[in-house]
Amino acid sequence: MDVFEELVRLRREGRKCALATIVQANGSIPSYTSAKLLVRDDGTIAGTIGGGCVEAEVWNAAREAMDTGKPRRLNFSLGEDAAYDNGLICGGQLEVFIEPIDPQPRAFIFGAGHISKSLCRVSEMIGFATTVIDNRETFANRERFPDAGEVFAEEYEDVFGKLEVNSSSYLIIVTRGHRDDMRVLKWAVTTPARYIAMIGSKRKVIGVVRELEKEGIPAERFERVSAPMGLDIGALTPEEIAVSVAAEMIAVHRNPDSNWRALSKSLFAKEELRALLK
Repeated sequence: MDVFEELVRLRREGRKCALATIVQANGSIPSYTSAKLLVRDDGTIAGTIGGGCVEAEVWNAAREAMDTGKPRRLNFSLGEDAAYDNGLICGGQLEVFIEPIDPQPRAFIFGAGHISKSLCRVSEMIGFATTVIDNRETFANRERFPDAGEVFAEEYEDVFGKLEVNSSSYLIIVTRGHRDDMRVLKWAVTTPARYIAMIGSKRKVIGVVRELEKEGIPAERFERVSAPMGLDIGALTPEEIAVSVAAEMIAVHRNPDSNWRALSKSLFAKEELRALLK
């Protein structure tokens, strides 16, 4: 198995991993400089740096690196006594660099209007793989979205099953109308997406939530949604709104363990939502 191909596959699936590489070696070692070991988030491995006690210790350090998000450097001296005890008759020294690899965040933009054009461009610039979905071919096309990784010009319900949504996914709902927003939001709150945002005033958002509650969707599910979307920076133009949403996406991405909602104006982060919906 090619370690790099596996690394890319894991990132696309939204999974963490850690890559260990022998960066320096002196004398006789059980492997070679640049040898690599990939440790997946479930503990399984691909590749090898020589096995034995070295690989076992690197495996433990790789798991720790995935938890902390911090790289590690380990040095090993395979002296004759220690090497013999562990079955490695080598006697050399080696240094291993362990790098935690986070999944690439993916932005799924529903709607292909003016805000989406700017948001797609900004999202790609800040490192998000971006997909645009709209049911109008005249809007959802490569000419309008040359920076997007994927563009779907199909009915939203037909596309949902084609999207690989996981805990590294960001769903932004900016369709052309109230009904389309509702169709997408109804599906979005059932996914494990890290971030769900929808454009609209408080009045519109509350109306959408009330309609979906009538269809049996619990109100608690909407507490995950940032709406109105974006940080409150006074944005007015499509470009400014795109920047405010991108800033909120960065806040979520870079502060996974913090209360990022405190940075936003999310209606669903406030107690007033419960009162308004009663």
